Parts: sequence; structure tokens; C-alpha cells
Amino acid sequence: MPDQEQLTRFETGRGFIAALDQSGGSTPKALRLYGVDESEYSSSEEMFDLIHAARVRVVTSRAFTSGRILGAILFEGTLDRQIDGRGFVDYLWKGKGIVPFLKIDKGMQDEQDGVQVMREIPGLDELLSRARAAGVFGTKERSVIHSANAAGIDRVVAQQFEVAERVLAADLVPIVEPEVDIKAPDKAEAEALLKAAIVERLDALGDRKIALKITLPSVDGFYSDLVAHPAVARVVALSGGYSRDEANASLSRNPGLIASFSRALLDGLTAQQSDEEFDRTLDASIESIHRASIA
Repeated sequence: MPDQEQLTRFETGRGFIAALDQSGGSTPKALRLYGVDESEYSSSEEMFDLIHAARVRVVTSRAFTSGRILGAILFEGTLDRQIDGRGFVDYLWKGKGIVPFLKIDKGMQDEQDGVQVMREIPGLDELLSRARAAGVFGTKERSVIHSANAAGIDRVVAQQFEVAERVLAADLVPIVEPEVDIKAPDKAEAEALLKAAIVERLDALGDRKIALKITLPSVDGFYSDLVAHPAVARVVALSGGYSRDEANASLSRNPGLIASFSRALLDGLTAQQSDEEFDRTLDASIESIHRASIA
């Protein structure tokens, strides 16, 4: 069984999820936005050290507290990292009361039938066991939908729920993330197909629970029935390329959804800022996203 204290906090807490799971492909861009140019590192090890330092600066900030943040999604390499001599996961939960999640996907395959399904995840069972032992509560796995292709969308959802079954078997809570590209020409139709495919599979879960991470919908309130579904612990929304202001405005029009933002959370933070300026910028970002999440 998942940790019941963490499950209660995740299901009932007021706040949002911080997505701090930048991986190999997304790290160079994240570092550029943070004010660290690619010329400042010459290996993947140096790159990951720099993004780890940025993550540490975020989670140790006085602004990053459980009063507004329910959970944080981490990159696999973070499992082996420390903060002040403590494991990163231990620091988050026991030190700050923030529920730890782990990104487990290894990226996506090339687009086919209007979607990108996940690549194979080698060593998944071992990774889940290691995550559980470290104190991780749940996982996150991402696919992307680019158009309203029914066959493609069903393939995405089928794969997501197959992985979710393995996560549940490891006593972890999966965050199923079938992102709909905000630039999809038929986004609303794709969302309708996606929701139908998800609902079809939720009933088979019985008393087990998953979470959903979805793109902010074209129609306000569109996912309210998923929020209320007994097999859904939480529905969280990604910013998906919207600006923070746009994402917050949409979020506030969708009661029951909470944020799981990455770029929209970290926007405006740079390595060159003083600690005071960094904390002030992060505090303003967290406050705006928190207010939108509890609206």
C-alpha cells in the first residue's frame, strides 16, 4: 500500500505540485533560462551538477514550503543526490512535508498516428523498488497527443495504464500524463477522445487510485468528472507552453484542478540573482500558482 499519510496529504491538501524533473533532453534549455549557458559546462556530469544546484536552491528557499506546495516531481538522478547531508527525497518529505514523486519515463518515440508514446523503460521494476526504498510516494510518466486521432490516443492511454499497473504493483501512486499539445489544431476534440479513453479504464482500477496530469482544457470544467472519480486521487494540470499568467487564469476557471508547473514555476529565476532576489521572485511565483490552484 502507498504511504497513507502521504496519500491523505496529496488527496486533501491545498496547494500544487512543483515539477522539478528536467532530464537529459530538457536540461540544457532549463539551464539557459536559468542564466547558465552551455559554454559553462563540458560534460553531462557537469550539466547535471548545475541543474541539481538549481533544484537545491529552489527547494531550500524559504518560499518553498508545504503551506503552498503539496509535492515535487524529481528526476531519476535526484534519488542519489543529497541536501545538507540528507537524501533529497528524505529532505523533501521529512524535512519539509512535501510529497516526493519520480519521473520514470525515458522520453518518447517519434510521432505516429498523431501521438508520441513512451519509449521502453528498461529496468522499471528495479527503479520502482529503489524509489520506494528511498521514500518516493508516486511516479510520473509522460506521452504527448498532437491531434485528435482516436487510434493514436487509445494507444497512448493503453500504454499509460499498462505502466500504471506496474507502478501500483510496487505500492506507488502513478501520475498518468497524456499531455495534449496546446498547438493541436483540434485540441478540444482530442481532449474529448482522451477523456473517454481514460474513463473507460478507470473503472477497472477498483479501490486502487491513480492521479492524472493533463493539459489545461479548452472547455472550462471539462475534467470535473475526472476530479470526482473515486479512482482518481488528484487531477493536476501542466502549463504546456502557456505563460504563467495564462496558465493561472485557466487554472482558476477549473475548480478541482491544481497546478503541476515546471517552466511556469521557475520563470524569472536566474543563477545570477542574490538569495534575497531569488527568494522574492520564487515566492511571487509560488503564491500566484497556489492561489490559482485553490480558486
